Amino acid sequence: MMLSGIDLEQLAEIELQKDEEEQKSVGGSLSTPASVPREASYLDINHPYYDVARHGIIQVTGDDNYGRKLVVFSCCRMPPSHQLNHQKLLEYLKYTLDQYVESDYTVVYFHFGLRSINKPSLKWLQRAYKEFDRKYKKNLKALYVVHPTNFIKILWNIFKPLISHKFGKKVTYVNYLSELRDHLNYDQLVIPPEVIRHDDKLRATQKGGPPLPAKTPPPRPPLPTQQFGVTLQYLKDKNQGALIPPVVKGTVSYLKLKGLQTEGLFRRSARVQAIKEIQKLYNLGKPVNYDDCDDIHVPAVILKTFLRELPEPLLTYDLYEQVHSIASVESSLRVSHCKMSVESLPEHNYVLLKYLTCFLHMVSQESIHNKMTPFNLACVFGLNLIWPPRGTASLGALMPLNMFTELLIEHYSKIFGSRTPPSEVLP
Repeated sequence: MMLSGIDLEQLAEIELQKDEEEQKSVGGSLSTPASVPREASYLDINHPYYDVARHGIIQVTGDDNYGRKLVVFSCCRMPPSHQLNHQKLLEYLKYTLDQYVESDYTVVYFHFGLRSINKPSLKWLQRAYKEFDRKYKKNLKALYVVHPTNFIKILWNIFKPLISHKFGKKVTYVNYLSELRDHLNYDQLVIPPEVIRHDDKLRATQKGGPPLPAKTPPPRPPLPTQQFGVTLQYLKDKNQGALIPPVVKGTVSYLKLKGLQTEGLFRRSARVQAIKEIQKLYNLGKPVNYDDCDDIHVPAVILKTFLRELPEPLLTYDLYEQVHSIASVESSLRVSHCKMSVESLPEHNYVLLKYLTCFLHMVSQESIHNKMTPFNLACVFGLNLIWPPRGTASLGALMPLNMFTELLIEHYSKIFGSRTPPSEVLP
């Protein structure tokens, strides 16, 4: 028997109420919206989406293990429906995704905190799925549904006729936060404290409890040829004083020769196994031949991975506040602000940053072919060049970090023209 839209809405409501009862039984109910991070909204109070952005429901953070941008949706931050215009929420989600959908990206959906009082209607969900056309679905590589409940299963059955098999394969259900570590750069993930507490309670009430995450063993001393996860000083000491690490020189040289006109360069992800194999070769000091990979995006991901795995960002923690303050600097003075900031870097960081930025400037000059303008490159590299000393960068912090990076690339000659260290190397 076919159920009407009203019947389906009632069925979903019943399941959601059951979920709420279950959450209460484990002490995990949420009577008020979750706490909102200090930088939840990066939009001006007069911006048309400020009233939605201020809740911090949607966040964009670092990359996953495959080099894809992470978009986080937290239900626990949704206020009661009468306080939130759901149509505007949908528009704001599209507005946010529009900045990243040309690149491969991943969505993490934290289900905890969805209640009868803040739940959008099924009609809204149906409209949302239809409005997210191929432009949004094509480069979505994974959707992680964290702490799924029976409500999610009911929803899935209701929407099954609309959902393509291809899209369905992108969905992964995650019962415990620890499972995300296999897929994501967990430490860069913006997880509401309420979700973490809910996860702890779920573990405590599970019969016998799920296996606790294995304790991280003490780090082994790095190999003399190690390239990833070691300091710039270590790399310099182990490479006869060279300031450009072999992995950077190798990837940049190859991409300069064969990748400058590749459409979407640095936007695409690569097979994680291929990345691990190349990392292992570099760490063992063995030669790497990118022609064997038959994928120009492998060296591009390797370069981003190297930057992301540095113990301290290339732009350094000391410079974080200066970089973050760029948006508050008068437009005409921003290039000077960038120049002054990077000229204060230690010589090694400056030389490597200049080398990398020089190459990214070259890439941007081929944007008629590769579509990678300074803005698009900044969206990819911003969080790979700098991240906060503590915690994760929120969506609010991303805008100034990306703006600073865009200025570096676009105004490369002005920003790096004055300081020429004797050890300088350019691609």
